[in-house]
Amino acid sequence: MVNLRRLQSQDQPQVLAIYREAVRGLAPGRYDPAQVRAWAGQAEADAPMLRRCLERGWGLVSCDNNGLPRAFAVLDPPERVALLYCHPHFTRQGRASALLEALEEQARRLGVGELRTEASVLSRPLFARRGWRVSWIEELRIGGIGFRRFRMALPLGRPEEGSGPGA
Repeated sequence: MVNLRRLQSQDQPQVLAIYREAVRGLAPGRYDPAQVRAWAGQAEADAPMLRRCLERGWGLVSCDNNGLPRAFAVLDPPERVALLYCHPHFTRQGRASALLEALEEQARRLGVGELRTEASVLSRPLFARRGWRVSWIEELRIGGIGFRRFRMALPLGRPEEGSGPGA
């Protein structure tokens, strides 16, 4: 069973560390060293863009048995999965799947008709397994380094009867 809870402001240092470690630990082999450095660098220094997303968005963390965050995900805005990262020592435990499912459920409760995201080469298979479809492939630059990512979307059904507003 995966333990999820709402992302809190005091979680920011831990989730920024998860972001960095996920990129450094999972991206090599799929991305070259310059890409890994540029991507992980997004969580360095003050990480203003990531911090704004964490503060503005609706997020969840997946915690270990000691209550420590090991993965996290954020909707920002409500129709976009902006962040989904898992520490490399805690992958293949259902954390990312549980987080993504919970974000999809939250978006349904908010009345979102379709969720979208920009998936990396790493996260694309997870999204695809959950029924997300590639809308288009885009090229972007992070720290002057080129990347390819996948714009993906998932049509959402109506909220289930009896489900109340989000927490």
